[in-house]
Amino acid sequence: MRPSHMRRKVRLSLLATASATLLTACGDQPLDFDLRGIGGGFSTADAATGPLANRPRPDDRGVISYPNYQVAVARRGDTLADVAKRVNADPATLARFNGINIDDRLRKDEIIALPARVAEPSPATGAAASGPIQPVDINALAGGAIERAPATPGVQTAALPPATSAPQAQTGQEPVRHKVERGETAYTVARLYNVPVKALSEWNGLGADFAVREGQFLLIPVAKQNPPARKATPAPSAAPTTAPGTGTPTPTPPSAAKPLPQDDSAKPSPAPAASAPSKPVADIGKTTKPAKATKMTTPVTGSIIRGYAKGRNEGINIKAAAGTPVKAADSGTVAAITKSADGIPIVVVRHVGNLLTVYANVTDVTVAKGDSVGRGQQIAKLRSGDDAYVHFEVRKGFDSVDPAPFLN
Repeated sequence: MRPSHMRRKVRLSLLATASATLLTACGDQPLDFDLRGIGGGFSTADAATGPLANRPRPDDRGVISYPNYQVAVARRGDTLADVAKRVNADPATLARFNGINIDDRLRKDEIIALPARVAEPSPATGAAASGPIQPVDINALAGGAIERAPATPGVQTAALPPATSAPQAQTGQEPVRHKVERGETAYTVARLYNVPVKALSEWNGLGADFAVREGQFLLIPVAKQNPPARKATPAPSAAPTTAPGTGTPTPTPPSAAKPLPQDDSAKPSPAPAASAPSKPVADIGKTTKPAKATKMTTPVTGSIIRGYAKGRNEGINIKAAAGTPVKAADSGTVAAITKSADGIPIVVVRHVGNLLTVYANVTDVTVAKGDSVGRGQQIAKLRSGDDAYVHFEVRKGFDSVDPAPFLN
């Protein structure tokens, strides 16, 4: 399979996933495929896994340097030619690399990727130290500090370092540098990397509309690194205490000096009567077997060319002859009909039990949003050529699930 076809299939899966997820989140609100203009204000803030670090401060030229790449930060009113002059780079090469014209006005704090390394930041260029920002093992540093810390409580003093000491090297985590592809938005990129779109905007100097362009490089915000909490030193255990009287021998009472005679009058207890056999529990109605999940019908009769893989392929790809009818897997309501970045239709059907089915990479759609469809009803056809397959997903709310257990 050609790399372009593989990338297109991955995009189809991601776009179909975004459509289904958006429908679940927004209920009956109108679908906006690029996730802008949604009533209620779509946000990926809740998707962030933890606090994010601020973008590193650039030097006086606007350069932020990492071991594997460098970027320049634009000033208000800059053109690409201004940035190129400031960092001593070729304007035409810089323009081609970033997919932007030389004379285009840039936003304040907009990130410009540098195709080749320029002179490293240093105190001479306004940086705190020389060289790129180096990765740091926070756990190792914090662990060493904890080991060196005194265990005894009290006020500790330490000598200050000499005022003439050399500046420490810049440290931090190198962020992923994402190149925007056709059809992507700031929202889809933020969701792809599980970061808030606001943080993505702040790191990259995006405008109020969060607009991005094809070929633009975006820095993905990194998590803030905090040293691990110091484990509390357990207090020395106090001397064991005993209950009153413990450890002191108990004197024998006078009445127990001579044992009592054996009581022969005691009779053995009668043997328990044989228990009657337990009666079966009353049969209240006919015993029923656990109900099975309603099976869906396969949308296309063909061969599965790509299976379900959580996080990589959120559904299955079923190949058949071009023009083969694509059928609704179960009865429901057409929740949305949208298109991928390549203009290929995507149909989403809502079913009972908070289930959604997604049909991507189809053509000749015969239903409309809001239509009721029956199980096995034709809703579209397979496309022609090598792309004659349907990408089919089953979703429970936000989460994709393996379609196999649902299909006959």
